[in-house]
Amino acid sequence: MATRNRLAEQADAADERYRAAAFVKRSINKVFPTHWSFLLGEIALYSFIILLLSGVYLTLFFDPSMTEVVYNGRFQPLRGVTMSRAYESALDISFDVRGGLFVRQVHHWSALLFSASMIVHLCRVFFTGAFRKPREANWVIGSILLILAMFEGFFGYSLPDDLLSGTGLRAAFAGITMSAPVIGTWLQWLMFSGDFPGDIIIPRLYIAHVLLIPGIMLALIAAHIALVWYQKHTQYPGPGRSEHNVIGTRIVPVFSLDQGAFFAFTLGVLAIMGGILQINPIWNLGPYNPSQVSAGTQPDFYMMWTDGFLRLFPAWELHLFGHMVPGAFSVALMMPVIFGVLIGYPWIEKRLTGDRARHNLLQRPRDVPVRTAIGAMSLMFYLVLTLACVNDIIALQFHISLNATTWGFRIALLFAPPLAYFAAYRLCLGLQRGDRAVLEHGIETGVVQRLPHGEYIELHQPLGPVDAHGHPIPMEYQGAKVPRKMNELGIAGRPGTGSFFLADPPAERDLNAEVEREAEHRQLAVLRHAQNGE
Repeated sequence: MATRNRLAEQADAADERYRAAAFVKRSINKVFPTHWSFLLGEIALYSFIILLLSGVYLTLFFDPSMTEVVYNGRFQPLRGVTMSRAYESALDISFDVRGGLFVRQVHHWSALLFSASMIVHLCRVFFTGAFRKPREANWVIGSILLILAMFEGFFGYSLPDDLLSGTGLRAAFAGITMSAPVIGTWLQWLMFSGDFPGDIIIPRLYIAHVLLIPGIMLALIAAHIALVWYQKHTQYPGPGRSEHNVIGTRIVPVFSLDQGAFFAFTLGVLAIMGGILQINPIWNLGPYNPSQVSAGTQPDFYMMWTDGFLRLFPAWELHLFGHMVPGAFSVALMMPVIFGVLIGYPWIEKRLTGDRARHNLLQRPRDVPVRTAIGAMSLMFYLVLTLACVNDIIALQFHISLNATTWGFRIALLFAPPLAYFAAYRLCLGLQRGDRAVLEHGIETGVVQRLPHGEYIELHQPLGPVDAHGHPIPMEYQGAKVPRKMNELGIAGRPGTGSFFLADPPAERDLNAEVEREAEHRQLAVLRHAQNGE
């Protein structure tokens, strides 16, 4: 009792100074939707936290120096080989530091999961229209975070200074930088302080990788979460949901406990992957040597599309005002254009549709076929370029001419995205017709009835009221999911509770049923409240 009173006095004293009680109360009562797709953003956040923790550990042992040393470590095949201190320290982390290889691989898998979850999360936001007013700023922040994550990952796997990372660094920085008209030579000397590779590029990438970009990303993530907190979360249409409320679980205790468990699950999966799935074995290719090129290797997936574009773009040379511009410079022109369209898409759609209203309810992709088709076309464009990055491996494994493979991808890049647009658009229209048919005629029951005059018909279960002849009265579509099977109405019954082999004890089963009944009564009360306009 004395301890509790002392804590209460301290809390009162803090509230007198900072007036935080009201904010804490509002925060505890914050409601978040429970749809599974909202966990995609949480995966990105938790992967970033794991990246920071594992990166701090690796920073303690990595030396970003390009000073030449002779390796005398534990890995026998490279003993006596001259290499940079950066590569030697990366080998020491892998073979001499306790848990070093495990942390290295967890760090790399976390980077891949971070980028993948951000891409999928961005797709969810795009296809459901969550970027519309008033959340354009969050779309911009998310797009910038994805762009920064791409370069952060590229800088990260360039740090070990092995043959793979050196080849990628030479192609991306040295080759494309030198191809820039007029200022290419100046940029080359600015980045490398001389000819490639120089002796300062790894330290500069190290500072950007561990300090500059992570700091910017931390600030952007904080702003992203703050905007979601302030503007409230979007939600899918459903019973009792409107543009002015949020239905879900409170942050304390349900949501916070769920997220804690989900973070532990993400950490556990990444730990398993880092422990049993080998990734980026830098000792296989040896240290970087400008006279050698690693064959049959590609960057991580989030940068493969740029490499694929470079492989597909014709070897055109433009001569402008006495300057020769090689085809490699096309990548430097394409990336800003794509990034600009990505960041500015909310305003592009607003200009084309004239939609300037505030939106808190999400859209189903089938209800906006043009946007869905544009997204499908963009994903197909990205997929073709990503696969083109492995055109040499495809040609080798399937015994196809490399030139034929390259031309096949060039043709696919021209025709596959429009075909994806057409297929997605027609699919959305078909799904809309299917929803309208269910709302008009009801759900197919699978029961066939013979009429007096001999005709066979299938009976339908109406979703709403019927007329005097027993025919369903067509219902209005309001953007929510339409049930299509009888078990979605609960008519077919529910499966029993319990594990795969054993059912729950009777007392626990009755308790769970009581909890479900109470939750259903609360949902019905919310629905009646919304229908009565109270």
